[in-house]
Amino acid sequence: MFREIYRFFKFSGRENEKRFWTSVALEFVISFFSRMRFIAAFVLIEGICYEMGLGQDTAIMKEGVTWTRFWIICALLFVSVLGMIALKCISQMKQTKGGYITAADKRMEIALKLRYLPMGFYNKNSLGNITSVTTNTMEVIGNIATRVVMVLLDGIINTLVLLILMFVFNWKIGLIVVGILLVFILINFLRQVVAKKISKRKIEADQKLVSDVLEYTEGISEVKNYNMVKSANDSLNSSIDENRSVSTKMECLIGPFEAFTEIALQIGSIILILLSIIWTISGVFSIAVGITLILMSLVIFNEIKASGTYSSLLRAMSEAMDKADDILEQKDMKDEGTAISLYSRDIVLKDVSFSYDKKLVLDDVSFTIKEKSMVAIIGPSGSGKTTLCKLIARFFDVDKGEITLGGVNIKDYSVNSLMKNFSFVFQNVYLFNDTIKNNIKFGKDNASDEEVIEAAKKACCHDFIMSLPNGYDTVLSDGGGNISGGEKQRISIARAMLKDAPIIILDEATANVDPENENLLTNAFNNLTKNKTVIMIAHKLNTVKNADNIIVLDNGKISEEGKHEELVKNNGIYSRFIKEREEIAGWKL
Repeated sequence: MFREIYRFFKFSGRENEKRFWTSVALEFVISFFSRMRFIAAFVLIEGICYEMGLGQDTAIMKEGVTWTRFWIICALLFVSVLGMIALKCISQMKQTKGGYITAADKRMEIALKLRYLPMGFYNKNSLGNITSVTTNTMEVIGNIATRVVMVLLDGIINTLVLLILMFVFNWKIGLIVVGILLVFILINFLRQVVAKKISKRKIEADQKLVSDVLEYTEGISEVKNYNMVKSANDSLNSSIDENRSVSTKMECLIGPFEAFTEIALQIGSIILILLSIIWTISGVFSIAVGITLILMSLVIFNEIKASGTYSSLLRAMSEAMDKADDILEQKDMKDEGTAISLYSRDIVLKDVSFSYDKKLVLDDVSFTIKEKSMVAIIGPSGSGKTTLCKLIARFFDVDKGEITLGGVNIKDYSVNSLMKNFSFVFQNVYLFNDTIKNNIKFGKDNASDEEVIEAAKKACCHDFIMSLPNGYDTVLSDGGGNISGGEKQRISIARAMLKDAPIIILDEATANVDPENENLLTNAFNNLTKNKTVIMIAHKLNTVKNADNIIVLDNGKISEEGKHEELVKNNGIYSRFIKEREEIAGWKL
């Protein structure tokens, strides 16, 4: 238990750890202020006993209920209440602030970590998993974990302070309390063992549910189009049932330990009360001490019981930290490079090989892309076209060989200085749930409104933006779902224009665009690629044949390379590609 608490403090970061330890120290002082009420009760009981002629020989103050005793009691209660209120406020503020800042800091830390992870990481970890870690898991860390830890510590601290007071009043009673606490610790340990077995499944079930809900909502149009509502619902219901089953099982496994704890502590309390009565009657200690110990016996185990109730959640908290650490401890691509200024931006691939896990995708690929030239990459599906472009931009690190930009290995660049050289326009454009202006400014966050508008005009999207009710301040839905595919493409081109990077990578950017938008996109692409190095993956004849160099990939190797006229004569993959496109272009309904 203490190991998990210590780990949580370390996990929270240096500043938040200080807040939590300060809160713990304050809780000790608060507990002493709280227990001053028992001292006040003892002072009152002793005075009453003295007045009644009971225990006069053992009385500390040799007087009955007097004004002196009254003012001592008032002072004790006043200091107790005032100290508790003042320090509790400070303690809770530190706990709350520490918890929420921990969650916020970890979300930012994970976000920064994701930026430097190779793209292969995202093939193994679904969007639902990452979303669950940054939402549900961080909620556990920021809210539940903080409460669990502090309630546990409060219970332990208050119990220890009461135990100290009991030892002060009578060491025999103190030893009995220690024995009862050992029984409680044993039961709690067994509860932790059981919780450990089920808590991992609980978090996995939560993550799967989040993932399946996201998949269901994002693919709802396809589900309806292909009449797969029943199967999709069955899959989602299966995840919900699994989550409910695991949650119920967790409660059923932990529930009996709650009962055992309650029984043990209630029996322990009864034992203390009976012994206090017996030893008071036997004259082992005074009536005032006996009554005060009885009062303490009624409340001492309430504090530790609260700790036991929350301790079963420690495993879930530990699993939550494990999930966050799984991401934070992932091996990222080394970023030991420096900011490099270039005089030339020729791109050279030399003997490049790359595999996804154990599947070889690119095998000994070599070619050169001259600065300000246009290179088209074509090939069958799965031939490695997209992977090749991502390697050039260092989304992955090559397994073998090297890629240079301006004669410098791309691994020698810092990530930021390398990315300044590239802009991307993908087939599937992602726009953020923000204004159109801010989505375009994603390419250059300090751009002025005039620069944004100029980029939009060059991207042929200014007119349609101005036709919207709020113009550039129109808020897009998540993913840009409230505008058409062609409009999203043009906004992404405006974003790339604003960045004004010298190298443009186009990954089948017009594959799913209707003819009306294609004309606008062609003009936008012409504006975007003017005086730039262009690397494009394309299947459309009019964009491929004008390239300065065409690279044909097949099974991860370069099958052909050259200009359009040369490759047409080779009667190879490219020649067949051209014939297929000409047949498609000539086909009429």
